[in-house]
Amino acid sequence: MPTEALRAQKTERESSPPALLGPAEVLALVPQRPPFRFIDEIVELDPGRIVGRYRFREDEYFYAGHFPGEPITPGVILIEAMGQTALVAFGIYLAHGLGRGDLDRVRTLFTEAQVEFLGRVRPGETVTITARKIYFRKLKLKVEVVMTGADGTPVCAGELAGIGVEIK
Repeated sequence: MPTEALRAQKTERESSPPALLGPAEVLALVPQRPPFRFIDEIVELDPGRIVGRYRFREDEYFYAGHFPGEPITPGVILIEAMGQTALVAFGIYLAHGLGRGDLDRVRTLFTEAQVEFLGRVRPGETVTITARKIYFRKLKLKVEVVMTGADGTPVCAGELAGIGVEIK
């Protein structure tokens, strides 16, 4: 094969984007673990949006003291669940698409939230989190996000932002 053809092949390989990760691969890379992991599955995933689900189990540690006898999921936990799907998992997917091969050394730090609460989540309920990318640059991600109950009714919605930082 002529040298120019080899050079062109090498350049094409170097410039082609990495293969996209699938939902299961992204989920495996999310660093949060029980009892502080609030993603059960990623249902949809593409460069513009992510959809994930989580079922708040009846035995979650925070229900014991959050309105005993009438427990509801605390708002900060709802924001954390949205952040894990909309910023952490989505950020992993988008960063991999940029060719970041060191994702095990990157952690997402939460930087901004503007969320309106519209309903409540009780023990045993499943929520769906849908996020659309506003922007993603230099590992900074900002999204519009909505959490809905099993019947599709919005529970909370707003904008979240985070940034990926390298850990040592």
